[in-house]
Amino acid sequence: MKLIEHFILGKNYSGNSKRKSKVFDSATGEQSAEVKLATTQDVNTAVENAKKAFESWSNTPPLQRARVMFKFKELIEKNSDELTKIIVSEHGKVYDDAKGSLIRGLEVVEYACGIPQMLKGEFTENVGTNVDSWSIRQPLGVCAGITPFNFPAMVPMWMFPMAIACGNTFVLKPSEKDPSCSTRLAELLKEAGLPDGVFNVVNGDKEAVDALINNKDVMAMSFVGSTPIAKYIYENCAKNEKRVQALGGAKNHCVVMPDCDLDQAVNGLMGAAYGSAGERCMAQSVAVAVGGIGDKLVSSLAKKVGALKIGPGMDKKSEIYVDIGEKEGAKLIVDGRNFKLKGYENGYYIGGCLFDHVTKDMKIYKEEIFGPVLSVVRAKNFDQALQLVNDHEFGNGVSIFTRDGDSGRTFSNKAKIGMVGINIPIPVPMAFHSFGGWKRSLFGDQHMHGPEGVRFYTKLKTITSRWPSGLRSDPEFVMPTMK
Repeated sequence: MKLIEHFILGKNYSGNSKRKSKVFDSATGEQSAEVKLATTQDVNTAVENAKKAFESWSNTPPLQRARVMFKFKELIEKNSDELTKIIVSEHGKVYDDAKGSLIRGLEVVEYACGIPQMLKGEFTENVGTNVDSWSIRQPLGVCAGITPFNFPAMVPMWMFPMAIACGNTFVLKPSEKDPSCSTRLAELLKEAGLPDGVFNVVNGDKEAVDALINNKDVMAMSFVGSTPIAKYIYENCAKNEKRVQALGGAKNHCVVMPDCDLDQAVNGLMGAAYGSAGERCMAQSVAVAVGGIGDKLVSSLAKKVGALKIGPGMDKKSEIYVDIGEKEGAKLIVDGRNFKLKGYENGYYIGGCLFDHVTKDMKIYKEEIFGPVLSVVRAKNFDQALQLVNDHEFGNGVSIFTRDGDSGRTFSNKAKIGMVGINIPIPVPMAFHSFGGWKRSLFGDQHMHGPEGVRFYTKLKTITSRWPSGLRSDPEFVMPTMK
């Protein structure tokens, strides 16, 4: 049986724990590997080595750090097929979706290649007579990331390329459900020329998480996962005086206006609701049908949901709370619960599900399902649809499909949501913008990657300087002002 270990100080590290977790092939349901689960001592070993590596890496010129990122980017592209197959085998994504997620992570690496420009500070000459003032951004130290199972390449790459390019060292705790991709990325970083100890991977469960939270040498924590755990990470990191960004759950709405291009809206919803089997924080799990478009929308969706192609991830024809919804009175239009795939009876499969006449008091509306389930809610008008969006506790992403510029502009301005799409089904920002939600979808002040990523992984220092001119003045005991 394949054994997946940790990656510390540039090599595989067995660690002290005898505890292991099983890793499965999602297509067959068979165990494919075992992964070692880190002890607190293992985590502390990773942090200790990262702290030592920080001394020299933080003093490495940004241009040299960028060159490592350029080489890393080249190696990801060279090994993209291998990395994609690792994602498919352990997570179960279809090949093209896994490849797309890898590319979106790669885009953050590309952005990190420009770090010399992004770390340039500001300078003001003569803020006072013969006094200059300037600002610089300096790295924090050891940073850590805790990432979910649903994007084993993309989400870690939201974090560590920016952190490392800014001059920090990094300890990654990926999901123990699909850990192999993180280890392979660590190997590629070493091949790219990254010094040993700058990037480390510890596999584990809550013990490893708590060890990172409680280690005083971890200066910043990044997290993506469910809202209860995001809140736990945020509160406990704050107690330990760490900088933290913790991205939580979502219940993303898609508002479908009567004047929209219905085919465009339906196709957008299909990909947004059922792509990645609905296992993404930007999945659109609620369609808000405004006015009289509801019946047409549901009819069009039902045909496509029923025709979804479901199969193993390497089959390139594959595309991808139901009991509770029925009990609460929602109308189940398409039921995918009993789906079985011939030859893969023990695999982890469910067909697409579609509910109609869902109301805001139902559990399937209020909670994140994280599966291929779309709920259709009826709204009388634009204002009621907007109110639904704004009243929900989550505020990650939202979309509107409309031909009316006034509706689109008003919606983008009034929606209390972090990422908004207008005729765009999944409004995920590019790497040179920043990703993050509002309300209970984000705990912390700064979003991930883009300009916010640079700010999160650096601290600002402002320097004010005056050089002796041969004149000495007496001490002053008042608030200093520039003269």
